[in-house]
Amino acid sequence: MLRSCFAAVLLLLLSIPARAAVILQYHHVADNTPAATSVSVAQFAEHMAYLAANDFKVVPLSRLVEAIREGSVLSPKTVAITFDDGYQNIADNADPILKQYGFPYTLFVAIEPMDKGFGGMMSRETLKRLAASGVDLANHSYGHEHLIRRLPGEDAAAWLARMETNILNTEAEIEKISGKSLKLFAYPYGEYNADLQLWLEKQGFVGFGQQSGAAGKYSALTALPRFPVGGRYGELGELKTKLSSLNMPVLKQNRSNPQLAVDERRPLLELTLDTQDFNPLQMMCYVSGQGPQKPEWLDGQRMRIQAARDLPPGRSRYNCTAPSRSHSGYYWFSQAWVRPMDNGEWPQEP
Repeated sequence: MLRSCFAAVLLLLLSIPARAAVILQYHHVADNTPAATSVSVAQFAEHMAYLAANDFKVVPLSRLVEAIREGSVLSPKTVAITFDDGYQNIADNADPILKQYGFPYTLFVAIEPMDKGFGGMMSRETLKRLAASGVDLANHSYGHEHLIRRLPGEDAAAWLARMETNILNTEAEIEKISGKSLKLFAYPYGEYNADLQLWLEKQGFVGFGQQSGAAGKYSALTALPRFPVGGRYGELGELKTKLSSLNMPVLKQNRSNPQLAVDERRPLLELTLDTQDFNPLQMMCYVSGQGPQKPEWLDGQRMRIQAARDLPPGRSRYNCTAPSRSHSGYYWFSQAWVRPMDNGEWPQEP
């Protein structure tokens, strides 16, 4: 009897989902900026009030990273708040609200757009003031470039050398402004590849994408997921769902490099998962632009998902979710893809 009780308790403990954290990614907090990358000031105030009223633990991003790196157990409801690009409206509109609640945050900045005063960017003086008040400044590349795109005639070695100069020079400038080098790097546009990940790892950097999902022990430290918050994803109801998400227990995957070759139009993703806390038959995946798609299960732990139609040139995602058996939230995993056009060139973007 005692042995069976012990086994039941052990099974219960094993079924508790691994603690995870949610990293939020904002761009603009304003009422007159591009809708797709913005939340209004009222929406942002509503988001922060919700976090405070519901006992979320908002922690510095650097502390969250250290917990994942060290394998520490994350507290329930752990959240980190990040902003990309360094727009002045963050200093004007978001910072006072965050200071009201005592919430720390990280600002990923690019140097060239700031120094040239592009599109309402903060100045160095504003960044120094924010850093002095406790805001963490981190690396978002020198010019907010599409980093995986090679220049005409550039080979792999020359491209990697250019990336090294770009990222290290940016880190040096951030250290001049803030007095700190956190070695936290957010990929512009969420675009990265395996070579860039390997370089970051060797240099001791942690990388952040724009693919969705909760961060935790099963996440790669060179491609930590963040939930973009803006546009149609800026409503509080959407945010509540994301804040309760769990780190998908991915034990193995057939590929993690998002950069596709010219002839890779329907990449095959195979995952080996720890499925003890969710029913595999309840997993649903979503292919960008193609809607929901049930994964194919090869056995009790291995599944595969593949787009039914060609992915378009540019950025796409496979998102997979499954409801937890022991928690009210969903396990959430996203794989980013970046595909060139059929002629090998990249789509033109602003």
